[in-house]
Amino acid sequence: MADTDHLNQVTVITVTYNSAHCLAALGAALIDFPNVVIVDNGSDDGCAALTPSHLPQAQVLALSKNLGFGAANNRALAQVQTPFALLLNPDCEITPQAVQQMLLTAKQWPDIAMVAPQLLQPNGQAEVNYRWPHLLWRSRGPAITEGPACVGFVCGAAMLLRMSAFEGQFFDEQFFLYYEDDDLCTRLFNRHQAMVIDPSATATHRSRGSVRGKSPLRSEYLRGYHHAQSKLIYARKYQSAPQANTQRHKLLWQTALVLPLRLLAYNPRLLARMWGRFKGVLNWKAS
Repeated sequence: MADTDHLNQVTVITVTYNSAHCLAALGAALIDFPNVVIVDNGSDDGCAALTPSHLPQAQVLALSKNLGFGAANNRALAQVQTPFALLLNPDCEITPQAVQQMLLTAKQWPDIAMVAPQLLQPNGQAEVNYRWPHLLWRSRGPAITEGPACVGFVCGAAMLLRMSAFEGQFFDEQFFLYYEDDDLCTRLFNRHQAMVIDPSATATHRSRGSVRGKSPLRSEYLRGYHHAQSKLIYARKYQSAPQANTQRHKLLWQTALVLPLRLLAYNPRLLARMWGRFKGVLNWKAS
């Protein structure tokens, strides 16, 4: 049974973008949570209008256009009044008991800035949704921790934030999509603020299941485009502009060589994503 006293201390934030198909499962998972904010990033599938029928307790922030994942989260985080915020992707399902466990872990160690659950695939297999900062160490996995452990990165699909640890500074909005969680965790790591994975709390993650919409190929193109752009923005921010430019040239040649193979082994989605990656790398400038 859900502990209302615990759940009153957390605001669940979910950013949607053409995610109307996720609302039924999301509403069922969050029925016991009194504080929910849904930020709709300019969906064209009616997601914002449909949200109240599935999540009547939720505050809906309907943005007029897609601001990006980090920027949309920032709009909701600026309004949070509870001590904790749970960022949850629309393709993630979590139980009140799992959130209560994460809150207990956060309270056990007051210096923790962030707690993450163990993500599970729909078949129950554990994902490795944590590692050390990849610019410092190459994580060797796929070991799964048996108890709470300090890490250097957790996947942004599900993360519990202690609001006081951030002093109002959350996502860097130059990352439109992808690497915003890398950036946030890198800043915490560099400030020696602890992030903990707690495997006794789990969430089911239907990876890449949050977006459908009317133009699936365009969505794949944009995935590739923004992943490439964000990868280079991250390299420029934490390495240097020359190193980012070197990485850009390497990615440009790699993608140019792989594109013909994608044409031969024709898969429209993969081809659209690869073309987006090529354009993202081509258009990026280390200014």
